[in-house]
Amino acid sequence: MLNRLFALFLLILFSPIFLFVAIAILIEDGFPAFFTQKRVGINYSFFKIYKFRSMKKNTPNVATHLLTNPDQYILKIGKLIRKTSLDELPNLFNILKGEMVFVGPRPALYNQDDLMKLRLAKRVDKLKPGVTGWAQINGRDDISIEKKVQLEEEYLHKKSFIFDVEIIIKTFTNVLFSKGVSH
Repeated sequence: MLNRLFALFLLILFSPIFLFVAIAILIEDGFPAFFTQKRVGINYSFFKIYKFRSMKKNTPNVATHLLTNPDQYILKIGKLIRKTSLDELPNLFNILKGEMVFVGPRPALYNQDDLMKLRLAKRVDKLKPGVTGWAQINGRDDISIEKKVQLEEEYLHKKSFIFDVEIIIKTFTNVLFSKGVSH
């Protein structure tokens, strides 16, 4: 419940940023400004994640690191919103719907079988996905999926309100300095 209330508060607070980003995307590449994608939620359930669209229309529906030349697909405004993680702001709608929380493992793509196999083995699938997480602040795009799942398992065992606050604070620091962002 606290996640949902805080998400609503942030949606209201950041509404001018939502408007600015949406208009910038529309000017550069037209409709839609938002992007939805099938993701894996708690207990290997599926949901549609909401994000600002940072890539051109008709980009293949795969993880960015699997694209041959990701830079050819990323919008000019997309580079900025990815670097600042503003593309994740619409995840607040997923929190309102109860599909996500602020801190947990980032939701895998529906076709990231290698990642989900490791998560299932370590029981990380029992966690609700988050906007940020322990793996996010300890490498984000710069670590292997094995290391990512190791960190997510560590979070599973250390999960607490204080640990979540620590992760949120470190997330803001990482975003401020674009730490761990490769695309």
